[in-house]
Amino acid sequence: VDTGVARDAIVRLLERRGALPEGFRPHAKIQKFLEGRLQMAAGATPLDWSAGEALALATLAVQGLRVRLSGQDSPRGTFSHRHAVIHDAATDETWCSLEHLAPDQAPVEIYNSPLSESGVLGFEYGYSLDCPDGLVMWEAQFGDFANGAQVVIDQFIVSAEDKWNRLSGLTMLLPHGFEGQGPEHSSARLERFLSLCAKDNIQVVQPTTPAQFFHLLRRQVLRVWRKPLVVMTPKSLLRHPGCISTLEDLATGRFERVLADATAVDPRDVRRVLLCTGKVAYELEKRRQELGRRDVAIIRVEQLYPLPRTQLEQTLAGYAAGTPVIWVQDEPENMGAWRFLRIHLGDKLFDRLPFSGVCRQSAARPAPGSKKSHALEQNELLTAAFNS
Repeated sequence: VDTGVARDAIVRLLERRGALPEGFRPHAKIQKFLEGRLQMAAGATPLDWSAGEALALATLAVQGLRVRLSGQDSPRGTFSHRHAVIHDAATDETWCSLEHLAPDQAPVEIYNSPLSESGVLGFEYGYSLDCPDGLVMWEAQFGDFANGAQVVIDQFIVSAEDKWNRLSGLTMLLPHGFEGQGPEHSSARLERFLSLCAKDNIQVVQPTTPAQFFHLLRRQVLRVWRKPLVVMTPKSLLRHPGCISTLEDLATGRFERVLADATAVDPRDVRRVLLCTGKVAYELEKRRQELGRRDVAIIRVEQLYPLPRTQLEQTLAGYAAGTPVIWVQDEPENMGAWRFLRIHLGDKLFDRLPFSGVCRQSAARPAPGSKKSHALEQNELLTAAFNS
């Protein structure tokens, strides 16, 4: 499905995103945020994650497709990145520019919800059944907050099509990433969702650029295939200087299930391929640059399920038979995507490439409680990725 949007239309929507009613007085930091959107519209600065997301919602709304998002602190964004609903600093009056894009646009509804994940996710699942042609999203404040809604996930979201032939396009946004914040705010339990995957019942993705997120959200509504979408969304990448896209990236292209190495590494010189998903890709690329390793390629798997075998095989086709492919993940060995991929892909990819993994040691908790321990583990992980 074509998910691109004309560049002129994107620019107009960015300008609308930065506009305020006359006399509206936002906080000074929010004013700077809105001015940043205008700079993006002018092409002076690249698009960040928040802009990519906002443009996905805006373009769908002006196409007449309803947009709905609920979650804890969702209007502002847990990490103060979204600011979909802005408050007047003097009167506390609110303004949501996504609701004022065009006279004939579809409704955009963005709500704060209480810390009652099971009830809220259950409600949004039901809403998705009655609104199959809209983008219906639930966002966890941190990915592990989905633990409180596990009954809804197990009993309805992943199994309702098989049990009752009920289709849902519900989207779950689950912040995920090992940032040294301790065990409770690290993991959306990617491994749990992958263990529930069968017969194309759900989609599990971890996009790593604003353009990828833009095309993913639009794909979810524009194609006729209706399946629940589980998105491992980032935290540090929300403001990472390398996590950017251009206006042209949104105007053309589509969501890519696998992203090939973006550097000028010659496949004939590659002696090791690092396969990964999520923010660890940026850390691997930084370490490769520091080491000056021109013999290492880094490939991102953006969609984990349905497993993109064809795209992965095509991406790896240029590397010589026998080249070791190493899966690198933030998560401990008993978590993340490693065991899932090993079961489905075996120890030799496409009968050509030896396949192994580099992970943290198996653990009962997702991450250490000490930031210093996290940094030590992360350094060991990156070192092993290049030397194992």
